[in-house]
Amino acid sequence: MAQLDTLDLIVLIALLVGTAAYFTKGTYWAVPKDPYAASFNNANGAKSGKTRNILEKMDESGKNAVIFYGSQTGTAEDYASRLAKEGSSRFGLKTMVADLEDYDYENLDTFPEDKVAMFVLATYGEGEPTDNAVDFFEFVTGDDVAFSAGGSPEDKPLSNLSFVAFGLGNNTYEHYNSMVRRVNTALVKLGAQRISSAGEGDDGAGTMEEDFLAWKEPMWTELSQKMNLEEREAVYEPTFGITEREDMSPETNEVYLGEPNKNHLEGTSKGPYNSHNPFIAPIVESREVFTVKDRNCLHMEIDVSKSNLTYQTGDHIAVWPTNAGKEVDRFLDILGLSDRRHTVISVKGLDPTARVPFPTPTTYDAAIRYHMEICGPVSRQFVAALAAFAPDEASKDEMARLGEDKEYFRDMVSNQYLNIAQVLERVCQSKWTSVPFSIMMESIQKLQPRYYSISSSSLVQKSKISITAVVEEIRIPGDKPNVVKGVTTNYLLALKQKQHGDPHPDPHGLTYAIVGPRNKYDGCHVPVHVRHSNFKLPSDPSKPIIMVGPGSGVAPFRGFVQERAAQAKAGEKVGKTILFYGCRKPSEDYLYKDEWEMYKQALGDSFELFTAFSRETTDKVYVQQRLSEQASLVNELLQQKANFYVCGDASNMAREVNTMLGQIVSGQRGLSPEKGEELVKSMRSSNQYQEDVWS
Repeated sequence: MAQLDTLDLIVLIALLVGTAAYFTKGTYWAVPKDPYAASFNNANGAKSGKTRNILEKMDESGKNAVIFYGSQTGTAEDYASRLAKEGSSRFGLKTMVADLEDYDYENLDTFPEDKVAMFVLATYGEGEPTDNAVDFFEFVTGDDVAFSAGGSPEDKPLSNLSFVAFGLGNNTYEHYNSMVRRVNTALVKLGAQRISSAGEGDDGAGTMEEDFLAWKEPMWTELSQKMNLEEREAVYEPTFGITEREDMSPETNEVYLGEPNKNHLEGTSKGPYNSHNPFIAPIVESREVFTVKDRNCLHMEIDVSKSNLTYQTGDHIAVWPTNAGKEVDRFLDILGLSDRRHTVISVKGLDPTARVPFPTPTTYDAAIRYHMEICGPVSRQFVAALAAFAPDEASKDEMARLGEDKEYFRDMVSNQYLNIAQVLERVCQSKWTSVPFSIMMESIQKLQPRYYSISSSSLVQKSKISITAVVEEIRIPGDKPNVVKGVTTNYLLALKQKQHGDPHPDPHGLTYAIVGPRNKYDGCHVPVHVRHSNFKLPSDPSKPIIMVGPGSGVAPFRGFVQERAAQAKAGEKVGKTILFYGCRKPSEDYLYKDEWEMYKQALGDSFELFTAFSRETTDKVYVQQRLSEQASLVNELLQQKANFYVCGDASNMAREVNTMLGQIVSGQRGLSPEKGEELVKSMRSSNQYQEDVWS
């Protein structure tokens, strides 16, 4: 072999560097800035070029407490806001709420001793940080963490930092509250002083709110001692100032009627489309894949060809919902705002660090319909805060009792799944006209996009995204029965009905502003963006896979099998593809039955489908039982390094499948149960075992 001379080496190195630069563009360098991340602030007149130095920001605004949040669905952000509000009103702290992705962390080693940092951190997926907390998490837990004054972790660079921590997790996931646990460990290792114990809320047990309330009281006691704070009677102090604009009407061009940002308002929507900026996508196909007495399931095809949106098989699509007209009317009515629903309002933060949660000027109707989670769960703390604005003394006493007595609150509110307007109606049917709209804005979460596992293959249809969604409805019996309807799935069902010719769709008695603000969604459009996932097929299609997906949990596996069928048709070697699917009855809710037959023809013996029907006979059969029956096949494929996937209910099915797999491994290999569990954990850590689950 001829030797390379110096010129050859230079050319070769240049080619390698150029190739690396090309493939890492947009990932490690030339990363495009998100022009919509601060769209609300820009819409509300906030100054651009804000500092990323948190200490500088605190000094400028006279703050001595910052509450950072890592939030995926808005709940952690809500808890952070509540801590800030309570710290200010009860203890006189000068508080600010901060999104972790808005600031740098290298100067935390210079955090003053007379200030405090609070961290409210949700754990996302399988023990991962939320999207806005990734950089912070990687920084504080990294082996080579470096702060502004230098020094190694052994030098305890954060010895001046006093902090408080609360985590939001779900015990049905293996890595329960791992985010707050790992951040707490990292900060303490770096010398930071934690005040009180790190709190942990459990959404899986349904105790998140009570866990938070139980944690914060002793935390406030210890923080008060640390910072010499004196508790005072909490009096409501608005964060936002609201001005009714007599000089504007809803027809005024600069008034937002539900548009998410300025470009959408001006009709010049453009990418990048993301969690700050949805693409208004046409629905090109919609149908019900089953309809029974108490449930129905939608299949939709969303066209993203005219956007910059791309997806990979296994990703999620986010749908931006609209509140049902019935609930918007109820909310406006109980507050005495029905006659002023189209009054234009401007909203301004009364504190320089306050972020207005939606663009203004807008109207009461638009803010409630498009931006506020008015059908979400209600907290005791919120109810207690509203007691001061009750129409009469009896109502005030009832609200105070609900706020103080957790058992009474659970029976009267939580177990009834009441939203805040329903609570006010049941306490007193008179109008609650004294309630400031600002307290509703501050206490009700921002209306969040809902995420659905994409049920199509990007290889087969790269510009068209499939959604499979069961329309949700929960019936609560009792003296005052309540029916809770899914916010987004019923909205999608209304869109399906409209596409099929119904001029006035009203699924389950609900109506929606289907055409959107200023008719911008007319023609059956829906606001969406794509969230990328780690739930992925192996890059080598010859590698075997095992999928477990009962009910709508089969959605991503339709995409997986669709992709493998296309690869087989193209002449590629496709490995064994096993699907365990379950539903109630084959005649009732069997999803994509005809399609599985079609994929079987393309894949041949490579594809096997095992079904479990839980209502077909008196013996209820579930997917974990079918998994046990195929223990030999499952073990054989796992020994061939098959990927194992689970999608669906986290609290029962996914946990039992995990347990069953451990039993299969130990039984088939003659190992102890403990060793079987250990091997399954090893599969998880190596990404051989992947989950896309929800509770």
